[in-house]
Amino acid sequence: MAFQTAIKWLTSVVAILLSLVGCGAVHTLPCGDDERRAIQEWVYFGTETRSGHVTPDAWTQFLSEIVSPRFPEGLSVWQASGQWRSASGQIIHEPSYVLSLIHPDDLVPNKAVQEIIASYKTRFQQEAVLRVKSAACMPL
Repeated sequence: MAFQTAIKWLTSVVAILLSLVGCGAVHTLPCGDDERRAIQEWVYFGTETRSGHVTPDAWTQFLSEIVSPRFPEGLSVWQASGQWRSASGQIIHEPSYVLSLIHPDDLVPNKAVQEIIASYKTRFQQEAVLRVKSAACMPL
C-alpha cells in the first residue's frame, strides 16, 4: 500500500514538473536563421511633477543627454495619455511619453534602461516609471 502511494505521489510530481517545463517552452520565441533573440521594451514616463510638468523641451533634452547616448542605434518615442495608481492609492491621469526600444538580450542594454529610468525619476521627481519587456527577434 505504501509503495502504491509513493508511486502516485511521484507520478504527480513528475506531471507537475513536466507541465512547468512545457510552460517555459511556450515563452521561447524561435528566431529565423537571419535573426537573433532580442528584447522589445516599452518604457512609460509620466510628465506631472511636484513643481509642474515635464515640458517638451525638458523631455527633448532628457532624450538627447540620457537616452540617445545609451541607444544610438535607434529608438521610437510617442506621446500618450496615461493613468496609474500612486502609492497613496490615488488614480493619477497625466500626459506621458512612451519610449520603444529593441535591443539584444544581454546585460548592457538592460543596465542602460535601468539607468534611464533612475535618471528620469531623479531629474523629474517621479514616483514610478513603467517598464514592459517582451521577447522579440531582430536582424543579425
